[in-house]
Amino acid sequence: MRRLALVLAGAALLLSSCLPGHQNTIRIGALFPMSGPQASLSGQEYAGVRIARDFVNADGGVAGKPIELIARDLTVREDADARVAALQRDGVQAIIGTYSSSLSLPASSAAARRGLLYWEAGAVADQVTGRGLPLVFRVGATGHNLGTMSSHFMASVIAPRLHRSPGSLRMAIVEEDDAYGRSVGDAARTEALAEGIQVVTTVTYVAARPDWPRVLDAVGRVRPDVLVLASYIPDGVSFRRAMLRSGLHVDALIGSTMAECGPEFGALLGADAIGVFASDRPTAGFNPDALNAAGRAMYERFAAAYRGRYRSDPTEESLAGFAAGWTLFHYVLPAAGSDLSATAMARAAQALDLPAGTLANGAGIKFATSEALMGQNVRAPSVIWQWQGVRHSVTVYPPVFATGVPILIPLPR
Repeated sequence: MRRLALVLAGAALLLSSCLPGHQNTIRIGALFPMSGPQASLSGQEYAGVRIARDFVNADGGVAGKPIELIARDLTVREDADARVAALQRDGVQAIIGTYSSSLSLPASSAAARRGLLYWEAGAVADQVTGRGLPLVFRVGATGHNLGTMSSHFMASVIAPRLHRSPGSLRMAIVEEDDAYGRSVGDAARTEALAEGIQVVTTVTYVAARPDWPRVLDAVGRVRPDVLVLASYIPDGVSFRRAMLRSGLHVDALIGSTMAECGPEFGALLGADAIGVFASDRPTAGFNPDALNAAGRAMYERFAAAYRGRYRSDPTEESLAGFAAGWTLFHYVLPAAGSDLSATAMARAAQALDLPAGTLANGAGIKFATSEALMGQNVRAPSVIWQWQGVRHSVTVYPPVFATGVPILIPLPR
């Protein structure tokens, strides 16, 4: 996938330097970290967006006009305004991005200030669509969704398997100290309390310089039964290793998207990942019964295209990118008609009402209009995975998405 990221970065540079006349095309900006440590996973998300673009163009475009993606590399939040301004000068009608919550927040703010539609393909921090910005939309799940699912799974599945009541479980939450980590942690805490689970501690850390002895000492002192971790990939891996070295044991460990869910977590940890759960968005291999006829046909078309190009099954990131891109390109742009102003596209998005299972990742579409959730898709799905073998994960919850059942409860080590 790192090779894929390099290919995408090269394509972005080619697009930015050799753009044809665009009076007969629909220009969409694409902001992703195409270099640096996030390039591998963000490249997969952008690959999904590109496949969605290719499908729409192959099907005749939007009222006969092809969609043209104008890509810019965004790796640090300080560059967001300049990248958005450059895309606006290039004549884009909307911007899709950015994979990372830390990049999405400034990029979406900059787009909204400049009167551009912003379409989030992957970032999960609640604040992306929690600011009352009428031109900002997100198709996928939020940190709130993932944190809530973690605690609900603890109460409804883990507790009975441990022959315990939810009220007897003691939960610790460890969260990275940024908008993404806090979104997941806050929701996990709120749902745990609603389910009757005791939250005995919340410990924060900074991903760039985690102090695991301090974190694990704080967790160990309260002797939790279960633990929810909101982390990124390197710190998620190092936390699990530090946890094992310290001898800290819990009966269940649930991580969240960005770390425990990604293939790199399983590849780096091997057997040490087995038994760990992850609260995440759907990826390849979920139960096809979660899809209606339209969703199943689109998933099969996407999966075939992705396998043909990249010689692997679709990843969580690529599926999220495709679902977001397909919604914008196939549903929103045609509904907006000849008026591709940001306000017209936003009205078209708000009018969508698609049942669950319509998109290739199992989502439906209905965007919230309240200020607290404005632009958030309230039919975005989230699931629980479990690592059940070396580099082998299985979707285990909710039942409509599940292809297996939870095992290794309590966590062996």
